[in-house]
Amino acid sequence: MASQQPSLAILVRAPDGFTVWPGPPYPPGSSPPQRLPKTACSATSFSSDGSRLLATVASASATVYDCSSLSVIRSFDLPGLTAAALSPTGSYLQTFQKSSSPQVKNVTVWHVDTATALYQHYQKNLSKANWPMVQFSADESVACRMATNEMQFFDTNDFTKGIVYKVRLPGIAALQLASAPGSHVAGFVPEAKGVPASVQIFSCDKDAQNQVVARRSFFRCSTVQFHWNKGSTGLLIVSQADVDKTNQSYYGETKLHYLTTDRAFEGIVPLKKEGPVHDVQWSSSGSEFAVVYGYMPAKATIFNKKCNPLHELGEGPYNTIRWNPKGRFIVIAGFGNLPGDMAFWDYSEKKLIQKAKAEWSVISEWSPDGRHFMTATTAPRLQIDNRIKIFDHTGSLQFIKEFEKLYQVDWKPESPERFGDIAELTISLNGIKIEETKNFRTRF
Repeated sequence: MASQQPSLAILVRAPDGFTVWPGPPYPPGSSPPQRLPKTACSATSFSSDGSRLLATVASASATVYDCSSLSVIRSFDLPGLTAAALSPTGSYLQTFQKSSSPQVKNVTVWHVDTATALYQHYQKNLSKANWPMVQFSADESVACRMATNEMQFFDTNDFTKGIVYKVRLPGIAALQLASAPGSHVAGFVPEAKGVPASVQIFSCDKDAQNQVVARRSFFRCSTVQFHWNKGSTGLLIVSQADVDKTNQSYYGETKLHYLTTDRAFEGIVPLKKEGPVHDVQWSSSGSEFAVVYGYMPAKATIFNKKCNPLHELGEGPYNTIRWNPKGRFIVIAGFGNLPGDMAFWDYSEKKLIQKAKAEWSVISEWSPDGRHFMTATTAPRLQIDNRIKIFDHTGSLQFIKEFEKLYQVDWKPESPERFGDIAELTISLNGIKIEETKNFRTRF
């Protein structure tokens, strides 16, 4: 007998704390019930597998919850706490605390269940680019960190061993471990003294350390974004230069590169329109990727893993692409400084389903079952008109809730494989379609 599908859940954080809602659908005009009383915090996040939830109070504490029961597993008193993150399955908690000197180690990897400090080191600065400092593969079998001129690897069965082996990479400025599986790691070395910037891929196998699996060099690059596919066989690299020498973009110049671990491809992705790379995302299968690119109106194209274009999604005021976890539906949208236009596509049928709108959206994501698409306007990016909208997979608006102020909203992660396909829906979402009028709005 097939196992029961998991329930959806949504994390909501506002000035008075965070709570967890059960997932949609919701009756029109209703307020979703709270599975957890509002709890004060300064930040919250799920483990990647959705099994555990982390809530922190700045400069004070971190608390880990079991997502099934929403009961507290462990609380940590952490004076000077600046940042915290759970490992993918929630086994480990990583924390960064303010430190008065290099002699005081301020980055700690804790074992959550026992509250044991397994590993510590000193780190002077904290930035979005280098946090979390210890990276894990999805199954937590591989863990590594970036250090001066090298990548350092741990034995995840025994963190107390410290660094068990190293990969030398002089000048390394960024690192990204492949997630599923954790078979490879990519390192970025910026341009320096006339030597071009480079991205190099290494095997995570200790016996193959220091052997470059694949490499890509390029000039005019100061930072990169890495995008590994499922299967860890392909790596998309968005390179960015601070200055666009063509003077066509205030935000600098971006290029999209592609590397494969079997060395079958190494080069630029052949985009058909000049201009910036706005967004890129792999499909859930890891065999195709979608790109939104070019000067406005931007273009959206789907490529296979050989970098051949498969399908065009048209042009419009777009800078965002979201592929649903089942790989069937795609949303291309224009958020941030753009008007909020959205186009819902059925990729399996290669057809546009419907267009919709979600103005001023800061957050946008598909539900784990691939049946709902949520957008949100949040502070501090926008201090007014904070709201959550939920659409069904066809682009029909199902739910709106307005807030005086909203900081965060996230789906609880679940494996998409645990859900049935859209065709297996037993409840018709079309029956609860709502209109965007005051009669259907609810407010916190």
